[in-house]
Amino acid sequence: MRKAVLILAAVALAGCGFPRVHTGPTVHETKSIDLGKFEMARVELKMGVGELHLDGGSPNLVDADFEYNVPEWKPRVDSSSSSFRADVKIEQSNSGGASGNAIDVWRLRMNDNVPLNLVTHLGTGQATLNLGSVTIRSLQVNMGVGELRLDLRGHPKNDFDVEIHGGVGEATVIVPNSVGISAMAKGGVGDISVEGLQKRNDRWENDAYSTSNVRIRLNITGGVGDIHLRAE
Repeated sequence: MRKAVLILAAVALAGCGFPRVHTGPTVHETKSIDLGKFEMARVELKMGVGELHLDGGSPNLVDADFEYNVPEWKPRVDSSSSSFRADVKIEQSNSGGASGNAIDVWRLRMNDNVPLNLVTHLGTGQATLNLGSVTIRSLQVNMGVGELRLDLRGHPKNDFDVEIHGGVGEATVIVPNSVGISAMAKGGVGDISVEGLQKRNDRWENDAYSTSNVRIRLNITGGVGDIHLRAE
């Protein structure tokens, strides 16, 4: 199945019709957004092409490290805040096609303590999201063509919802078995594998779901590719 997914991804890329862009010198940039006195934050990420690494552990609201060698892919960072909420948007300026030696890597760290609504729009590439330490209020992941690894293992203190909309590729989602888990996983074309959860009606749940004070609810919808859901 994995080979078929990669072939379909290549076909999708070939048919996108994006204008070609050319590589130049590798640029390395950093950006930090200070931690204010707001009560929560909304962070939106739009990455058309590249590799995304997202972690917790930042002393600021966001610490960002960008590396790219296509000038048109320079990321744009916008932020605003009030006493109640901060809004952050990080967006790739242009996601046209590129030669085989193109580089575009985002390494972002979020603050662990600020309640976070996170939305990601991923085009073509790979995304590794290690968010077990982050205080999530809601999480939405929109996949394009590529691979997603989402790791939520940690000790969450509040309920939250996760929405994953698949495109063409493979998604691996790991959740903590120490809190209540309820998941719906539906695939378009591909296989679905589930470990550590039991099927109850149309959802997958763990034993802690009926007793835990903290619950994570997931809705995963696949496009073309495999979905792996694992509770540990």
